[in-house]
Amino acid sequence: MTTRREFLRNAALASAGLAIGGASTKTSAANYNRIVGANRKINVAYIGIGNRGLQVIEEFAKTNLVNVVALCDVDMGAEQTLAAMGMYPNAKQFKDFRVMFDQMSREFEAVVISTPDFAHFPATMMSIAFGKHTFVEKPLARTYYEVDLMEKMAKKHPNVVTQMCNQGHSGDNYHQFKAWKEAGIIKDVTAITAHMNSRRRWHDWDPNIYRFPIGEPVPETMDWFTWLSAQSFHEYNKDFVNGQWRCWYDFGMGALGDWGAHIIDTAHRFLELGMPEEVNPLLLAGHNDYFFPFSSTIEFKFPRRGDMPPVVITWYDGMDNIPPVPAGYGNVELDPNIPAAGGGTTVQPSRLNPGKIIYSRELTFRGGSHASPLTIIPEEKHKAMESAGQLPDYPKNQSNHFMNFVLACQGVEKTRSPFEVAGPLSKVFCLGVAAQRLGRKIKFDRATERVIGDPIAEAFLVGAPPRRGWEDFYIV
Repeated sequence: MTTRREFLRNAALASAGLAIGGASTKTSAANYNRIVGANRKINVAYIGIGNRGLQVIEEFAKTNLVNVVALCDVDMGAEQTLAAMGMYPNAKQFKDFRVMFDQMSREFEAVVISTPDFAHFPATMMSIAFGKHTFVEKPLARTYYEVDLMEKMAKKHPNVVTQMCNQGHSGDNYHQFKAWKEAGIIKDVTAITAHMNSRRRWHDWDPNIYRFPIGEPVPETMDWFTWLSAQSFHEYNKDFVNGQWRCWYDFGMGALGDWGAHIIDTAHRFLELGMPEEVNPLLLAGHNDYFFPFSSTIEFKFPRRGDMPPVVITWYDGMDNIPPVPAGYGNVELDPNIPAAGGGTTVQPSRLNPGKIIYSRELTFRGGSHASPLTIIPEEKHKAMESAGQLPDYPKNQSNHFMNFVLACQGVEKTRSPFEVAGPLSKVFCLGVAAQRLGRKIKFDRATERVIGDPIAEAFLVGAPPRRGWEDFYIV
């Protein structure tokens, strides 16, 4: 088990380029590529191999450029981890990632982390400290402070490749948004409606909850204390694991943290939004102190950036909280009980797939989630601009998000969602979740990254102290 002194020593060794297996962290990406060749397989260790972790493992397998040397999960041998273990029977197996790094850090060059949101932070910090290229699920972490430390750690180790898994950031939406922004098609954006109105795991729970669920016996195959990571002690309950962790403020990030990275990622990046100045919870249905609301409407106000006007992003989640859409939006299932507002300028659907509506001074865009490309609405306007050659083409069939990471490890490409890009986006979600949990408006100073006039909100962004024995991970 890594002690405080050992962790700091190993981090120092990694900084000096001595702890990475196969190559020094001082080696430039270009030189590294010349040394190993573009087709050499990257030795990878997976942390979190069940459920979503298995999907990520399968995606990396499709690249044919990874050699899996280690599998780590707190519940090795449980039903959800058996498939990954069967795929790689020769990979060494661990329940504790700290033991994995202690015993075989020189045998892998990259780490892929698919643990619950709250457990991303310590594994990521240790991976980068050891000089390992690091791929981590979205959002980066559960608290603003942890995301900030992850950004700082990545900056301290500039030769470590980082990537957050908002996989649409390598698809058509990414390349199209970039091309259309550079060509001036997307310009002067003033408002964005972002929506995710599908059923969530907690929608049938009782919002009058006054305590966490009663503890249950821990499965024999599970290391519950390691699952808790740096989080304060909670008794085991089946509603904390296997995806149920998404429901709880202590473990997950709700609908916003889960889907926001798939919906507003390109707008946040290419409109250079950074941090909002104000986050206002307009609606919180089923609000309580433990799990996320049944429905939320959250308004994020971003100021002018250079010659770009202020932008307001309004986030809608909840099955009964579907935003109105502009006339000409396209085929939607309309709610017959709600008439069109403003003389027919908007309509009220009864259901919508996850996506976004981007309003600029001249054009309105409709988009889905993940890699879905944008269309201009109404459709007739899109077709007219396309026929006139006004819509620039964009690269197709580029490397997907997983291949992009592997190629970046080889020095062939740069990652599209490195921590310097994914960190600020994740911080936006942390501010939104703080507004959800506290149920009030948060004013934020972008320059100092401090909450204005609300010490409780400021403390929430930092989070509770880590559980004893996990303090070392908060050292950069």
